[in-house]
Amino acid sequence: MRSFLKNIGTSVLAATLAAGGLLAATGASAQQRPIRIGAFTATTGGASFLGDPQEKTLRLYVDKINKAGGVLGRKLELFIYDSAGDARQAVTYTRRLIEDNEVDIIIGGSATGESMAVIPIVEEAQIPFISLSGGNVVVEPVRKWVFKTPGSDRMAVSKIYTDMKARGFSKAAVISGDGGFDKSCQKEAVTVAKTMGIAIVADEVYAQADTDMTPQFTRIAGAKPDAIVGCGFGLGGVITVRNHRQITPQIPLYFTHGVGSQQFVEGARGAAENVRITVSPLLVAEQLDDSDPQKKTLLEYTKEYQEKFGEKPAAFGGFSYDALHIALAAMQRAGGTDKAKVRDEIERTKNFIGIDGIFNMSPTDHMGLDFNTAFRLTEIKNNGWHLVK
Repeated sequence: MRSFLKNIGTSVLAATLAAGGLLAATGASAQQRPIRIGAFTATTGGASFLGDPQEKTLRLYVDKINKAGGVLGRKLELFIYDSAGDARQAVTYTRRLIEDNEVDIIIGGSATGESMAVIPIVEEAQIPFISLSGGNVVVEPVRKWVFKTPGSDRMAVSKIYTDMKARGFSKAAVISGDGGFDKSCQKEAVTVAKTMGIAIVADEVYAQADTDMTPQFTRIAGAKPDAIVGCGFGLGGVITVRNHRQITPQIPLYFTHGVGSQQFVEGARGAAENVRITVSPLLVAEQLDDSDPQKKTLLEYTKEYQEKFGEKPAAFGGFSYDALHIALAAMQRAGGTDKAKVRDEIERTKNFIGIDGIFNMSPTDHMGLDFNTAFRLTEIKNNGWHLVK
């Protein structure tokens, strides 16, 4: 698949405030080399529903911040490659970002497999890497140079099981794909169930290339679970809800954040109705209480994205919003782009109100999100997202 490089950046204005509360310096420092932001996202291909809003978000805010004066008196320069969700491409572009583009930080990895593939490279190069992948395995165990912004699949399945128990359910079936994110989610679904008193009565897997999951759902029906937990994303998630509607419509279906976009709902063609999904609060921002500390940031992001691209942002775009702003705030605190200092400051991120939650990172937690703010439980009604309270 064709790959492309976009180099984004406009001239620095000698000025005031950068977006996200980042102060821009003035004077001689404005003549320094631009701050180089490296990125790779699955802008095309099967995971484009993840990568497209991530790429658009990076482009939007690099431009916005530059127009506001940049950071530390320096403009931002964005080098972004389309990995098409391919781990091999991700490796190639990560090396290029480090060796040819000489970037100061890397943001990317729309899919968990991509992030896992590049971790050895960024660790060896000692460059900060903020992943956009959902799998726990990206930051567990903690690696010195690796961080991530999406909430974890462990948090997602924990929220699902909490709701199941509130509804009197005690038996679950799990259905997942064979990709990196799916495997991580499936592992957590099985592990967390043991600690929360949920019995897993069926554990089914499908290949990413499968176009029908009738055999899996037939076996699930025979196991008689109280509810089904879907671990997957993309086309696999769409096929899952369609087959569920055909074979096991009487059994409540849950999904984690891998399907957190309107594209999933529209692709399901009505089959997603009544499905409960753990998602970023972005998708239900207007339904949040006015006292919610994230609401202002969520609504501003939605407005700015929609004005620029003529569509509402998917939850996945918030991953790159948070990654970019956390990185730039760290650079400001570090007083520059020294990679070791920036890494240390990312790790010291405290009370950062982002799209995906309120971040508090530490040497033992390179994600920094908590159960309460990382996800909200929603239910699809009339093809829309509705907060479950």
